[in-house]
Amino acid sequence: MHVEAAARIAGVARRAGVKRFVHLSGIGADPTSPSPYIRNRGEGEVAVQAAFPGAVVIRPAVMFAPDDAFLTTILGLLRTLPAYPLFGDGRTRLQPVYVDDVAAAIAQVLRQTQRPFPIYELAGPRVYSYGDLLRTIARTAGLRPMLVRVPFAFWNAAAGLAEILPHPPLTRNQVELMQIDTMVSGSRPGFGSLGISPRSLEEELKAMLKHTNEETQNTNEGRAR
Repeated sequence: MHVEAAARIAGVARRAGVKRFVHLSGIGADPTSPSPYIRNRGEGEVAVQAAFPGAVVIRPAVMFAPDDAFLTTILGLLRTLPAYPLFGDGRTRLQPVYVDDVAAAIAQVLRQTQRPFPIYELAGPRVYSYGDLLRTIARTAGLRPMLVRVPFAFWNAAAGLAEILPHPPLTRNQVELMQIDTMVSGSRPGFGSLGISPRSLEEELKAMLKHTNEETQNTNEGRAR
């Protein structure tokens, strides 16, 4: 998916006369990485740029949005579990970015008249450790969870067993990613070069929680009638 499919789409776009092509990758993509997932991301970038010379690569940090598989999942587990298991000691750093801001950046790259940079790194305004991220989400949602450190060796073993399932809740690729800092390098252009100010996770989470509470209230009122 990350390499062959991406290259085929890029090749078809070039033959169809598309003038500008944007490939969505991820921060840290590296064709020499020992991690299969990160290596595939890097190989995909190389394959796309070979199939469509001048293709623009967008590397976002982990993205969040309402009803996503990241923020919504964390929030649900914080509300449900009596103790939340951390990946390792919770010090891995990440810089979550709102999906609408990434979409706006892609649109800006596609429509700008000047030649874009070959690679953009996109991330939110704040760098968190994983533990700090969980505490921030919990505090914004009015929760006070107990965070428990769990060694990566356990997570790797659990993910290996989970991958036997048809739809595994955890994979070894995800565990590998949680051992690597995913934030902008500072050496690549980003939101600033596109005139976009990324929104904070706290700001969007508050809006999401408000919307969810309003929906719940409306549903309860409808049942009461």
